[in-house]
Amino acid sequence: MAYAALSSLMHTLQQLLQPNQRLVCGSCIPQQHIESTYQSLSALQVFLEEATKEAKDIETRKSLEKRIRDVVYKVEYRVDSRLRSVIVADCGDDRERACKAFNEELQEVEKEVDSLKKEVIQIEFNKHGSKSAELATTSSSSRRYAIEQYTVVGMEDDFINILDRLTAQTHDLTVISVVGMGGIGKTTLARKAYDDSSIRYRFDTHAWVTVSENYNERQVLLDVIISISRDRTDESYETMSTDQLAEIVYKGLKGRRFLIIIDDLWSTEAWDQMQRLFPNDNNKSRILLTTRLNYVADYASPDFPPHSMSFLSLDDSWNLFTEMLFKEDLCPLLLQKIGKHIIQQCRGLPLSIVVIAGILGKMDPTHDNWKKIEENLNSFFGTVSEQCQSILSLSYSYLPQYLKACFLYVGGFPEDMEINVSKLIRLWIAEQFIKARSYRRLEEVAEEYLQDLIDRSLILAGKRRANGRMRTCKIHDLLRQLCIIEAHNENVVHAMNANVPMFSEAINDQRRVIVPFDIKEKHVYPTTHSSVLTIQAA
Repeated sequence: MAYAALSSLMHTLQQLLQPNQRLVCGSCIPQQHIESTYQSLSALQVFLEEATKEAKDIETRKSLEKRIRDVVYKVEYRVDSRLRSVIVADCGDDRERACKAFNEELQEVEKEVDSLKKEVIQIEFNKHGSKSAELATTSSSSRRYAIEQYTVVGMEDDFINILDRLTAQTHDLTVISVVGMGGIGKTTLARKAYDDSSIRYRFDTHAWVTVSENYNERQVLLDVIISISRDRTDESYETMSTDQLAEIVYKGLKGRRFLIIIDDLWSTEAWDQMQRLFPNDNNKSRILLTTRLNYVADYASPDFPPHSMSFLSLDDSWNLFTEMLFKEDLCPLLLQKIGKHIIQQCRGLPLSIVVIAGILGKMDPTHDNWKKIEENLNSFFGTVSEQCQSILSLSYSYLPQYLKACFLYVGGFPEDMEINVSKLIRLWIAEQFIKARSYRRLEEVAEEYLQDLIDRSLILAGKRRANGRMRTCKIHDLLRQLCIIEAHNENVVHAMNANVPMFSEAINDQRRVIVPFDIKEKHVYPTTHSSVLTIQAA
C-alpha cells in the first residue's frame, strides 16, 4: 500500500543520511538529492494521512493511493538494486562504476518523486478549488429509519443488558454504547430495544438517526425533527440553516423524556457536534449508540463501560439460520448435519449467516444441492465474503494510513490461527510498518497499533500472559478474506495456498509472499521483487 511503501523507502534514505552509516562510502551519497527526495516522500505521507481523515470520495483517494504506491515501489526497487550493486562491488573500477550509477539513479528518483508530489498537489487543487458550495443533503445518514422485520436470535442476554441500562433509575441523561465488528448485530439489537413496547411506553418521544462514516449534520438534524415533530411534512425545514434546525431539535426535546438511537457512529468529532442537541433535564432520558470503534464508545460514554457484542454460539447460529431459511418450519433431518457444518464456518457472525441463508434460499433444499456446497466450501464462502465486503470494508477504509499495512499483513497468517503477538510485532517492525516515536521503543508503539486494531473491532484479542500483556490474537475469517483481497490489490502481502505454485506468474509482481509451512512443495522460488516468509500453523 502507498503509506507502507513510502515508509519503507524513507527508512532506506534515512539510513543513508546517518553521519556514521556504513552501507556505502560517503562519495556515493548525493546528500542534497536524498534530502530533497525524503522531503517529497514525507509530504506525500502527510497528504495520505489528511486524506484518510476526510473520509470522503473514497474511490478518488484509492486511485491516488494506487498511483503513489506503484511509483514508489518501482523507485524503491531501483534504489535497492543500485545500492546492492555498490555494497557487493569490489574495490576499484567496479565500485566506482557502481557508485556513479547509484548517484545517477538517485538524481532520477528525485525528479520522479518530485513530479509525483506535484501531480498529487495539482489533483487536490483541482478537486477542492473547483468544488462549489453545496448543501449537505446527501450522505449515508440520508437513509431514513424504516421498521424492518429482523430475526433476532441468541441476543437474549444482550437485550436484557440493554433494557436494564435503558430503564435504570439514574435521572441524568445517560449514554449507552454498543460496540462490535461490522455485521455482529449491533443495529439489530438497537432496533429490538427501540421497538420494544415497554421501552416506547417509558419515553415521551423517540428518534432514530443513522450516522455512518460520513457525518452529515444537516441530515441528522432533519432526521431527528421528522421523528419528534408533530408536523412531519413541513417543507420549511429544508430552507432553514443548520443553527435553526439545531434550535428546533433542542427545544423539541427540552422537558421531555426522550430516547435517541444513534446508529453507526464513527468519530468523536461527530459526537461533539451531536451531543449539544440533547438537553439534560434529569428526567431519565437515554441515548443508545452503536459503533465499531471502542474509543468512540468510551468517549461518548466515559462513565459507563460499553456493551461489547459477542459472536453467536453454534446453537444460536443454527437457530438463526433455520429461522431465516425455513421460517416456522423445521429443517429437514436429512439436511441438518450438512447445514450445521456449513454454518460452523461462519464463526458466529450473524451477517454471514444471513447471507448464507439468502443464497441457499434461492436453491432447492435438497441433500444433493447442500452436499455440493459442503464439498466446495472455499468457493462458496468466497461468494459469501463478496456479499459481506460492502459492510466490512468500511472498517478498513476508515483506518488511519499507518494501521492499514499492519492490518492487511495479519491476513497472511493461516485461517483460525492463534497468532503469536511477539512474532507479529517483530514482523511489523522488520517490514518498516511501525513509525518511530521519540523516546519510545518500537515494540511499545507496535503494541499500541495492535490494541488500536482490537479497539476498532478488526482483530480479536486472544490469550494473555501472567502480567496482563497480550500473548495471542486472532482474526475472523471474513475479515481475513478482506485482508487477502485488499492486500493483493495494494501489493502489501500475498498469502500462498496449495492451489498456486510458488513459481507462478500470479505472484511475480507481489511485494511480499507468505508461505504456510504445510504446503507440500519444499522449494521456494523468490520472485523478482518479493521477500518470502514461511509461517507454521499453530
